[in-house]
Amino acid sequence: MIDKVALQSREWYGTTTEDAVALLQSDIKDGLSETECKSRLERYGYNALQETPPRSILSMFVDQINEPLILILVAAALISVFVGEWEDAIVILLIVALNAVLGVVQENRAEKAMEALKQLSKPVAKVVRNGQLIQVPSNEVVPGDIVLLEAGDFIPADVRLLESASLKVDESALTGESVAVEKHADTLLTDVQKPALGDQHNMGFMGTVVTYGRGRGLVVRTGMQTEIGNIAGLIQGASQESTPLQKHLGRLGRILGLVALFLVVIVFITGLLRGEAASDMFMTAISLAVAAVPEGLPAIVTIVLALGVQRMSRQNAIIRRLPAVETLGAATVICSDKTGTLTKNEMTVVSIYADDTTGAYNSSGLKENTPGQQVLLQAGMLACDAVIEKSDGRLLVIGDPTEGALVAAAEYAGFDQIATNKVMPRVAELPFDSARKLMTTIHTVPEGTHAIFHTPYVAFTKGAPDVLSQRCVSIYAHGEIRPLDEAVRTRLNTVNAEYAGHGLRVLAVAYRLWDTIPERLDSAYVEQDLTFLGFFAMQDPPRPEAKDAVQKCLQAGIRPVMITGDHPDTAIAIAKELGIWQSGDKTLIGAQLEEMSDKALQDVVEDVSVYARVSPEHKLRIVNALKSHNHVVAMTGDGVNDAPALKRADIGAAMGITGTDVAKEAADMVLTDDNFATIVTAVGAGRAIFANIRKVVHYLLSCNIGEIFAIFAAIAFGLGRPLTAIQILWLNLVTDGLPALALGIDPPEKDVMKHKPRNPNESVLGDGLGITLLWQGMLLGGLTLLGFWHTLSIGRPMEEARTVAFLILSLSQIVHSLNTRSRRTSIFRLGITSNSALLGAMAASALLQLIVVVVPFFQPIFNTVSLPLDDWLWVVGLSLSPILLSELVKLFSRKRAA
Repeated sequence: MIDKVALQSREWYGTTTEDAVALLQSDIKDGLSETECKSRLERYGYNALQETPPRSILSMFVDQINEPLILILVAAALISVFVGEWEDAIVILLIVALNAVLGVVQENRAEKAMEALKQLSKPVAKVVRNGQLIQVPSNEVVPGDIVLLEAGDFIPADVRLLESASLKVDESALTGESVAVEKHADTLLTDVQKPALGDQHNMGFMGTVVTYGRGRGLVVRTGMQTEIGNIAGLIQGASQESTPLQKHLGRLGRILGLVALFLVVIVFITGLLRGEAASDMFMTAISLAVAAVPEGLPAIVTIVLALGVQRMSRQNAIIRRLPAVETLGAATVICSDKTGTLTKNEMTVVSIYADDTTGAYNSSGLKENTPGQQVLLQAGMLACDAVIEKSDGRLLVIGDPTEGALVAAAEYAGFDQIATNKVMPRVAELPFDSARKLMTTIHTVPEGTHAIFHTPYVAFTKGAPDVLSQRCVSIYAHGEIRPLDEAVRTRLNTVNAEYAGHGLRVLAVAYRLWDTIPERLDSAYVEQDLTFLGFFAMQDPPRPEAKDAVQKCLQAGIRPVMITGDHPDTAIAIAKELGIWQSGDKTLIGAQLEEMSDKALQDVVEDVSVYARVSPEHKLRIVNALKSHNHVVAMTGDGVNDAPALKRADIGAAMGITGTDVAKEAADMVLTDDNFATIVTAVGAGRAIFANIRKVVHYLLSCNIGEIFAIFAAIAFGLGRPLTAIQILWLNLVTDGLPALALGIDPPEKDVMKHKPRNPNESVLGDGLGITLLWQGMLLGGLTLLGFWHTLSIGRPMEEARTVAFLILSLSQIVHSLNTRSRRTSIFRLGITSNSALLGAMAASALLQLIVVVVPFFQPIFNTVSLPLDDWLWVVGLSLSPILLSELVKLFSRKRAA
């Protein structure tokens, strides 16, 4: 480890003298205390880049008013004031203001919901504090913290490296250099001037990625003082990207707006031809245009998406990008890792093979105790990074579960991890690499301390049996070293296959003696000419919920596919148990994939349900092959090399527990419990959210069509204006907002995962929704027209007829919100009370509507009058009619489908 004297003699590259002094007061071994961390957090601030400040409430309000139609309406109202019609004008201005306030509330709520989503996926850093390795939010890292760096981690701040082991860092985010840079803690930089970023080999920089090896560093700069903070202005101010659905709805809204404006012009001209006053028709036409354009739809959709994502986070699925919510519901294939996702990732050694003997194993130790088994257990323990802590007589694993199983097995056999590592300390290593499937550690061997390892140094290599056995030239058995001939190799392959056939995960261990530390730490040099020691066979049982999740996938028309680095027999055994692998399905291994062309893979990919012995690079080819058949692919991953496949997949799902920072950054979704069942739950939630958005669209557009149809038809038939400008604007305020938001959080239908996935290219108005909302909108308008005509036909005055139309159109729209909850299932089967938020919204909207009709104070303001009993009977009957008629259509549709 670098000592403080050495640190003082080196350049701190941009830190102030005060910073350097504060850093050198750190306890480099045990890290900072919590008290000191809080003090430095107050002194230096949070480790975060400055962001563009949020929009103010006033600017939001101005934007709501600053719409062409609203400005025309305001201008017309002001003109009305000057010509003496001040009462109507003031009411219109108040309604416009209330509408703007509602828009601001919705927009502000959407922004807050989006901000809450950012908080869900905050990155974390591994730091040493009070002598303990802990995880803290990256923005709470302070100068003086000791940070642990491993492959796949984002470096949380600018750090001076204290330790490094084969450490390589991708600094392309800073320098543009695509080749990873080798880092060395012991590099002495003697230049007087600050060297270029790419030449600072003893430094790690915020936002760069560890691609290989591991290291430990001392934080020297945080937040805006870091190198990336110096160029933060270049990456700030990026607005939240709209989802494809939001963009589509925005375009749809603009198209509908143009259509509405065209129809409003027709209404205006028709009214003039029918003898209506030009001033009245102008106000009516503009009010109708304002009400008919679904300007609040994008904001409501954003709220629905964001609230849905927050609910999903409580179910262990953190959505990092909103478009993933839309895509989730359309997934047709889920490609899942096996270990930890389909299985528990609770590895336990159940058998070991050494000295040509297969020995059953449990926490009581081995039944037999041969020299080869003892050497295998010791080697397995030394070749691990996982740490075992003892608590209440139990062994707790900190680190990789597979390594934890090896360490626990050695502990149960009588080895002590701390003591063993002190006797044979690690001096070098080749970290695990998913491509070569091996890891090697090199240890000193004190003279005379070991009967077998009689050289100053020994290298232990562990990894995939079929890969490791090819690197071995000899085998240790019964106290002697023998050549590893074809007969022995066949025997090893047979034992490995037997283990794998029982669904066990197998790791092989070998060693090589060295007189000096290898001069080249690369696989081609170190991991050759090895002596085989034996196998560890571990059990990782399937998650109990995984089998049900697989069945849900199949019912939903989604094909689950297993992708694993394990032995084919192990993979197939687990896949059969879970129901992923069916009779007639094919299995491909990595070696076969290497030999196949992309075209050949595309020809068979539809029939393959298990991929074994594959590397992360193969995942990208599998995704591309599936997408060539127009599949919507969800792919899981946790390693650095999984990132390309996660990005290429339609839905990249990173593991929250075992996943690297790089994988999480590349993914659309993070599974906080690393569970396959969570992906399936998220797909169901994605389907439900998309269905709710369609319900909102269904409700708003059908209501808008109803308003336009009622007003146009009444004027065209010579009945006069059924609604005044004030009434139209009030309808837009009362009936649109609350019920639409409540529909956005409608509980999912019970059969949401019993339908085939939707076509992702299908319009939001597809699957017949456009026709449905058209006839239902005309129904609402027709019922209003009927009530208006009837009241006039029996000789009642125009004010009474307009009050009847005003009530029917508003109340029928409120009732119609129940119809939009499902286009096929009866509302009585769904349960009228199953969405309490909608019932509350309906009650609030209906109450507001009744107040302006019944309360005498509001009657002259809203041009309403008190109604006799027979009018109320017509209002109630016609307002409830949409439920009856819609239920009849649903019943007919279900019978026709059956």
